[in-house]
Amino acid sequence: MKPVLAVTRQLPEAVAKRAAESYDIRTQEGDDPLSRNEILALCHGADAALVSVGDPIDATFFEELSDSVKIVATFSVGTDHIDLAAAKKKGVIIGNTPGVLTDATADIAWLLILGAARRASEGEAEVRNATWSSWRPTHLMGTQVTGKRLGIVGMGRIGQAVAKRARGFDMEIHYFNRRQLPADQEYGATYHSSIDDLLPHCDFLSLHCPSTPETRGMVNSDFIAKLPDGAIIVNTARGDVVNDGDLIAALKSGKLTAAGLDVFAGEPNIEPAYRDLKNTFLLPHLGSATVETRNAMGFRALDNIDAFIEGLEVPYPV
Repeated sequence: MKPVLAVTRQLPEAVAKRAAESYDIRTQEGDDPLSRNEILALCHGADAALVSVGDPIDATFFEELSDSVKIVATFSVGTDHIDLAAAKKKGVIIGNTPGVLTDATADIAWLLILGAARRASEGEAEVRNATWSSWRPTHLMGTQVTGKRLGIVGMGRIGQAVAKRARGFDMEIHYFNRRQLPADQEYGATYHSSIDDLLPHCDFLSLHCPSTPETRGMVNSDFIAKLPDGAIIVNTARGDVVNDGDLIAALKSGKLTAAGLDVFAGEPNIEPAYRDLKNTFLLPHLGSATVETRNAMGFRALDNIDAFIEGLEVPYPV
């Protein structure tokens, strides 16, 4: 008999096919977010679980989890939806999917930069709604990207990929990171040892930091005040690093020209005021949403599970 694998969300076709070859798949019929109790029911008596961003894999989950489940693989790099301390206490191994989201997420960051700067949401709405009347010298004038200053908070793989792309736009690149990178990983960027030192140099600011107690709510009114007037913020990191009320206030006041957001606190139940602002360019967490990347993520999640089931070292443990 095949091992039983509990899967909380529908998987990309290629990933689902591979999983079915090795496991007896237990999953939901639809693709709606499941409650903790629904996930626990799927996991009862299973050998492993494959979960996703947004699943409530918290301390209570691990307290009630079937003892048969010894590995939980998440279809993500981030693990802020998982109580890692509770997993360790329960003796459950956690695996994630690092190293395959870099280019897709960097591309989305650049879509946000360009979309926010060039008022793409407003322009597309005019075309779709048949409200575009004519070309006019003052119509939907945005902010030029080429030659401007780009600040990057968090110079990991994705931050570096964003910097690499910025060179094609002749941008002056600045970054903050916990440590300065070797010159060949900086892409000509200037290192700042503190965020406060970085912010005055940012016409555009791209966030690539993890969600931690130190970064949650980091982008607040004090933070924004240190940016040049008219700056543009984009976020492909985690929604909760932004204080929504403070960001919205800065967008309304004109302190910030625009914001491009792919992630939100409490998503998909985002702060409604974002939808009413014309100077926001909003995406539904599409950072890794390419066929190539989502397949690679799923395969890494399965690599973790396969290795554990076969008694081997998990290749991508948290």
